[in-house]
Amino acid sequence: MRYKILCSDLDGTLLATKSDVSAFAISEIRRIKGRMRIILVSARMPKAMRYIQQDLGITKEPLICYNGAYILHQTRELASVEIGLEHLLKIDELAYTLKIDMGLYHKDEWYVPKNSERVQKEIRYTKSAPVFKNIQATLSDWSRRDIGAHKVMLMGTKDSSDTIFTQLEASLGDHLHLYRSNDTLIEIVPRSVSKRSAIEFLLRSDESLSEVIAFGDNYNDIEMLQAVGCGVAVENAREEVKQVAQRLTARNTEDGVAHFIKTHL
Repeated sequence: MRYKILCSDLDGTLLATKSDVSAFAISEIRRIKGRMRIILVSARMPKAMRYIQQDLGITKEPLICYNGAYILHQTRELASVEIGLEHLLKIDELAYTLKIDMGLYHKDEWYVPKNSERVQKEIRYTKSAPVFKNIQATLSDWSRRDIGAHKVMLMGTKDSSDTIFTQLEASLGDHLHLYRSNDTLIEIVPRSVSKRSAIEFLLRSDESLSEVIAFGDNYNDIEMLQAVGCGVAVENAREEVKQVAQRLTARNTEDGVAHFIKTHL
């Protein structure tokens, strides 16, 4: 089948390292970009995706940020769904009790209460820098500005992350999507959005999900891979992701996405 759109997750999927696409991936994306739309789909903030867009030569295409909570086309905002202050205060209350650090994201703004090894990794991997600011002060400022979070990142231990995940699912599961990035990291976005819903939002009148090929590796990619015409998991993907994918390719560190494109597209 001739696919009209290629959608790819970044971390653990398209990126061969923690922060960059390889020369091979760049050459393969540039080879096919004239005959299909290439849309990056990530939990990252916009400025942590734009440099990758530039490397791939696809800056004229939309960006799906924060797992679908924020969609941009160049500088134009196409869609925005936020976690409201009421729910942010509840998350903060639980996180404070369990001594879990919070990261708050709104558009290209990123706030954390303090520096840490985890924050430094995020800075290196995403080539973005946060504002170091107390969470309560950030939420107070956001209240005055009447804005919410496109994403919340919770950074704890395995035990504290297990506990707060269960608590948040029970109390706010109807309003929030919670994803485990790993044992100690939880990403939270509004319940009404997902990578699949964002792709559907961007479909043109002559396009359908069956004409989309998508690549992923983590829990937040499952719905997307299930819905599209061809869902491809990289070898390093979680087992749950591999089970729903139609095809498998090599690990991200072995340029699995680029090899699949070269062989099949």
